[in-house]
Amino acid sequence: MAVHLELGRRGESLAKTHLGNAGYEILDENWTHGKAEVDLIAYKDKVIIFAEVKTRTGNAFGEPEDFVDARKQKLLVSAADEYIYLMDHQGDVRFDIISILFDKQANYTLKHIEDAFWPHAT
Repeated sequence: MAVHLELGRRGESLAKTHLGNAGYEILDENWTHGKAEVDLIAYKDKVIIFAEVKTRTGNAFGEPEDFVDARKQKLLVSAADEYIYLMDHQGDVRFDIISILFDKQANYTLKHIEDAFWPHAT
């Protein structure tokens, strides 16, 4: 498996553990719709949370969360719309980013950014 894929899977595993420890129920992992993939879909306090996990080994080109650009946000919103429709969810929705940054000694910093962005009208 490619190194970047292994890093991504490790980051998603850490994010899933983080959410579980914080009282979130994990509903789905790597849920796809069209060209969009939602890394983690969680539920807490009657809110469905669509979480994008970004994992990096350095921040020379920016923080991991900086890589969730407008195009990626649009794809996430599209997937979320379909998920909400399929689940007939009538409550609130939130888009989070979980940023994981590893250093050279394999230590990491995890940053959970709640309400990281709002869906834009298309």
